[in-house]
Amino acid sequence: MAGFTKVVLSTEADGRARFRDEPLALDEGSPQSRLSRLFASGGYQLRESPVGFRSDFHCTTSPQWVFILQGAMEIGLQGGVSRVFGPGQHFFSADLLPAGAVFDPGVHGHWSRQVGDQPLVTLFVRA
Repeated sequence: MAGFTKVVLSTEADGRARFRDEPLALDEGSPQSRLSRLFASGGYQLRESPVGFRSDFHCTTSPQWVFILQGAMEIGLQGGVSRVFGPGQHFFSADLLPAGAVFDPGVHGHWSRQVGDQPLVTLFVRA
């Protein structure tokens, strides 16, 4: 049966953030409306970031889905890897600070920035 690709931003064993793609089955519903299983959520927030926004390196404080509603968002990792997400795209952010670690911006987390000439509007849904 057809599936959905869940882009995951997570912290790996070395403490560094990495992207990985995971299949997510759409095996419920009907042939005209395939659904995934129902997932729990812990609330949501909307955010608008102005043209020119860029964060410092940071870790996600709570696992969450990030949906791009307007504009484009680039997520950059240690070592220069980055991905750009546009309207209608999403990723699951779970790059938490490893237990017992003290945040080191040279090792941990990711940065984000607004890309293009439109403000960035995002929806964060807590897992």
